[in-house]
Amino acid sequence: MTTVLERSPGSEAPPPSSSPLTTDARGRRRKATDVTMRVLVTAAFLVALIPLISLLYEVISRGVRMLSWEFLSTDMQGVFGDMTSGGILHALLGTVQITALATLISAPIGLLAAIYLVEYGKGRLARVLTFFVDVMTGIPSIVAGLFAVALFALLVGPDYRSGLMGAIALSVLMIPVVVRSCEEMLKLVPNELREAAYALGVPKWLTIVKVVLRTSLAGIVTSIVLAIARVIGETAPLLLTVGIVTQVNTNMLDGRVATLPVFAYSQYSQDALGVGADRAWGAAFVLIVLIMLLNLVARFISRRFSIAER
Repeated sequence: MTTVLERSPGSEAPPPSSSPLTTDARGRRRKATDVTMRVLVTAAFLVALIPLISLLYEVISRGVRMLSWEFLSTDMQGVFGDMTSGGILHALLGTVQITALATLISAPIGLLAAIYLVEYGKGRLARVLTFFVDVMTGIPSIVAGLFAVALFALLVGPDYRSGLMGAIALSVLMIPVVVRSCEEMLKLVPNELREAAYALGVPKWLTIVKVVLRTSLAGIVTSIVLAIARVIGETAPLLLTVGIVTQVNTNMLDGRVATLPVFAYSQYSQDALGVGADRAWGAAFVLIVLIMLLNLVARFISRRFSIAER
């Protein structure tokens, strides 16, 4: 027997209760905490922007004044004292050459190591490799320079200096960054894609080349560019390995090579209040522009080759 409960004519539905987040004490406390945390996060963000904006303002305001075709197309050969002539051509070319050579050394080694750790690495060898990658990530840059100097002193001689030495020093700093970043990008590839390729009878090495690397290509390129940005402004290892010269040297196997960080350091240390300081600010501005261009190129490559954009 079914009993039907009917509402009495005089009864009315109770009014909907207000949100507990605004009525009771706990709700008001949560709302106040939320507002407080938003204010703190916003304030921390603004405080973090202060040194960044200040740095950019100083570099741009002081560096743009030195920017000219003469400054970019001449070197420091024959320039001495308070002469206002001279430029950064030799340092700019040296930075590009040494960084490119370091990338050619680091990118294949780092990528292959990341592939091993993700696709093949198991057991003690993988754990040891991961441990040393983590250790190398945090080593001071001066240690990388000392390593390159000691290595070439044993192989060639203590007086040997070349762009190759600087590239080796920078590659010591780049390799762990490339390994760790590429490893994370390869881990983002879904296992279903690998299993689908295996189900079709595709060998593992071909699956890695055609499926895994193509899927993560955008992230890998970004990882390599981040590694370049990590080392392109290093001064200590290049000061030890390649030093500073006043003219262009395109031979990476012999002779000292000028670079933008070392050039800025050398000019500022020689004349902190005169034209040397102006040249240092100009070199710093060009270095920042180089890093910005690298990031723009990385974004273009990422969008061009990203699987998700197709």
